[in-house]
Amino acid sequence: MLKRIPSFLRHVGPGVVTGAADDDPSGIATYTQAGAQFGTGLLWTVFLSLPFMIAIQLVSARIGRVTGKGLAANLREHTPRPFLMTMVALLVMANTINIAADIAAMGEALQLVVGGGDHFHAVAFGIVTVLLQVFVPYRKLAPILKWLTLFLFSYVIAVFLVQVPWGRVLYDLVIPKLQWTSGYWMMIVALLGTTISPYLFFWQASQEVEELRLKGGARGTEKEIRRDLRRVKRDTYSGMFFSNAIAFFIMVLGAVVLYAAGIRDVTSAAQAAQALRPLAGDFAFALFAGGIIATGLLAVPVLASSSAYAVAEAFDWPEGLERHWFEAKQFYAVIVVATVVGTGLDFTPIDPIKALYWSAVINGVVAVPIMVGMMLLASKKSVMGNFTSGLKTTWFGWGGAAVMGFAVLMMFWDLLRPLF
Repeated sequence: MLKRIPSFLRHVGPGVVTGAADDDPSGIATYTQAGAQFGTGLLWTVFLSLPFMIAIQLVSARIGRVTGKGLAANLREHTPRPFLMTMVALLVMANTINIAADIAAMGEALQLVVGGGDHFHAVAFGIVTVLLQVFVPYRKLAPILKWLTLFLFSYVIAVFLVQVPWGRVLYDLVIPKLQWTSGYWMMIVALLGTTISPYLFFWQASQEVEELRLKGGARGTEKEIRRDLRRVKRDTYSGMFFSNAIAFFIMVLGAVVLYAAGIRDVTSAAQAAQALRPLAGDFAFALFAGGIIATGLLAVPVLASSSAYAVAEAFDWPEGLERHWFEAKQFYAVIVVATVVGTGLDFTPIDPIKALYWSAVINGVVAVPIMVGMMLLASKKSVMGNFTSGLKTTWFGWGGAAVMGFAVLMMFWDLLRPLF
């Protein structure tokens, strides 16, 4: 069985890494908070978001593969510049906050396991992730990211170490139980913003471009493009299903352990791991803490790199993780600055977890116009040629934008309601 893992990972594409990066420490904290605060009552968001998540990531990957350019490069050529710059600025801000929360969570998780100072561990993780991105070329970095995806199975194992009311879980997974309480719609926007995250759109499109560069850079014949799009479809389906399955197990764990014990507020992924220890045992705690560290090492490079791709493509700078640092200085400068600033936020009075929650909300708000821009690009023959999105992808892509937009409107209504 173990001997088959390297062979399996060789066939894993950007879609699976994208899906795994979605379940980063900040995502883990958000999913755990949803379970702790609302029990199994928000599991339906996992079920609802899956087809929309698949559709929009398919559109992202298709744009990258067919055009041979990243998402920001395509938006630069086909949308007003103020729109692009606003979206990129908000993306970089949300990503940097995410990096801060992820690195802080990794430092706290390692402190819980081995002791020492969490700030020291956080700085060490920040240095490691920068070195990986700047000095390890994409062809060598990609296999490392693929291996790290395996650690997400720790959350699956952890769930089966506790008692789960599977009947209630399955019911709440498919039957929405809407509430009109304060914070409910904001949590939905945070969950959707964590699940359908703009940085994943930019990352997956850019990884398709990186894969093309490894093959020589040519977009290929129509037959070759169709063959690659079939691979993209399989890869994206498996990656997004994997991502949402892990989110489901994390929310279940938060519900059946923390919510059941009366714990309603989770301030960080590391705090969730610590809360699990007396309730679910040392092994579940170790699995949860180890998963935080591994997913952080996976997600921070994705977050920093997606910011770098977006900024570099917006300004038409040389970009790509396969390039040496001296060939794409501005691209790597964005990676370094985003990671350093993210690590530095751990030493300020700013609460990274509160900032994280708002970054998830910002992601949810920003995702809507970016999804609209992507769907318009994917439907243009002048951009996509004979490879415009199919009817099913188009329906679910626009449906996802509509659902996100509705959730954002309901969130603002919930926030502004006390004023009237």
